[in-house]
Amino acid sequence: MNLGHAVARHAIQRPDAVAYFGDGPDISYRELDERTNRLAHVLTDDLGVRRGDRVALYVPNGVTVVETIVACAKVGAVYVGLNFRLDRRELGQVLDNARPVVMIGSTAFEELLLTVCRERSITYLSADGAGPESYDVRCAAAPGDPHPARHGVRPEDESCIVYSSGTTGVPKGILFDHAAVLQHATVTALEYDIDEDSRYLVQLPHSSSVNITLAPCLLRGAAVGMEDSRGFDPVRFADSVERHRATHSFLVPTMLYRLLEQVRDDGQLDSLVVLAYGSSSIPPDRVRQLVSRFGAKFIQLYGMAEIASVGTLLRRDDHARALSGQTELFASAGRASMGVVVRVVDPTTGEDVATGERGEVVFSGPHVMTGYYRDEERTAEALVDGVMHSGDVGRLDERGYLYIVDRIKDLVIRGGHNIAPKEVEEVLFNHPAVLEVAVVGLPDAEWGESLCAAVVLREGAGADAEELERWCRDQGLSSIKVPSRFELRSELPKNLVGKFDKAAIRAQVGGGA
Repeated sequence: MNLGHAVARHAIQRPDAVAYFGDGPDISYRELDERTNRLAHVLTDDLGVRRGDRVALYVPNGVTVVETIVACAKVGAVYVGLNFRLDRRELGQVLDNARPVVMIGSTAFEELLLTVCRERSITYLSADGAGPESYDVRCAAAPGDPHPARHGVRPEDESCIVYSSGTTGVPKGILFDHAAVLQHATVTALEYDIDEDSRYLVQLPHSSSVNITLAPCLLRGAAVGMEDSRGFDPVRFADSVERHRATHSFLVPTMLYRLLEQVRDDGQLDSLVVLAYGSSSIPPDRVRQLVSRFGAKFIQLYGMAEIASVGTLLRRDDHARALSGQTELFASAGRASMGVVVRVVDPTTGEDVATGERGEVVFSGPHVMTGYYRDEERTAEALVDGVMHSGDVGRLDERGYLYIVDRIKDLVIRGGHNIAPKEVEEVLFNHPAVLEVAVVGLPDAEWGESLCAAVVLREGAGADAEELERWCRDQGLSSIKVPSRFELRSELPKNLVGKFDKAAIRAQVGGGA
């Protein structure tokens, strides 16, 4: 069983059900099945793709993403979705690791793609060109009957490689087999209440959306639509939710802040049953504002790409209880997801710490990655005896709720004291003039490290460094935790999925930029 079989099943059982929606005509499951049969034949018959070969995709969000994932599953090829914001150096690193035999790319990036493919003898297929060798023309000429390879694909076969969103060092290719993809898709569908009537609007780049959005929808027979991820416009997003009557979506915290700031008509989001969020920390007060404004439709997920992003969830009823008086839950990352074991361990011994004590968060379960693709050394460092190490500091309370302190690598050691930037950020987030803030450590000759807060103010708001420092002290931060520098910025660098890029921020403020 894989996503290719799932689509074929829906084409028989619910042929007219909507599989994909967007600005053009809806595509039914019958049509999606036929279209992906044709693409499967193009991949093998025209382009020479064989079971286990990698097929890379470098396009903006759109139906081509869904079709490529399903067609790869039908022939046992490994889907490699690439973020179209990768520059030539980053793209070259990924391609040298993945070694795809085919690249499907958009004409908008063709100059870059033709160059890197030529250098590596990768066959290029234009996803939206009009020539005789283009995607649409080739697919139209290919047979629409089921591909003969479909029953040869096994659960343990490689399914997809998801590349880490980090911007420093060589990207890591996170490998999943079909069994892990289906296990995670089942868990996510259950946790998010995705059923055959759901309509999931994907806003994140497709390269980070395979496991947490597309796979659950395709498995369950839900409809999926994809928004252009090239710059998030909260007003456009709200309009799309209302127009398409979307029931589910997922945003990162920086996007949610923009929703709070710019969407005036709360009713535009009424169709949403679940608005999930995650990928980076969010201050408790912002969560309270969101729930108060839009209702208890939120699910916070915490995890990492190596476990398909879902380790714990702060569910909708948790948000409702938090709003009703259990306010401590606003600071929590929730409780373990189905199928996942979440522990907090001593990073030196690997043994569980006592309830309430701090340690490293680790995960185990059936949808943990197979490993980093062609990288045994980094796999061995992160995945030990089937246990995935997150690199996050957290604590579990007596009810199983997880509270994240910060990333181990982001902790600042100032005068011998470990300081979690997240604690300082949450204080600054509560200032009425602050829209975004990231706190980083910088070298300091006297203290070892000092704290610097990079701040973006709300539109029309005013605050200076002196006021922000006074705010930190008035809110009860000890003097050692009060940043010694405040940098006011028009925007903060973010990585490819919208999380703050602390390495880039550190380089900016450290260099006085």
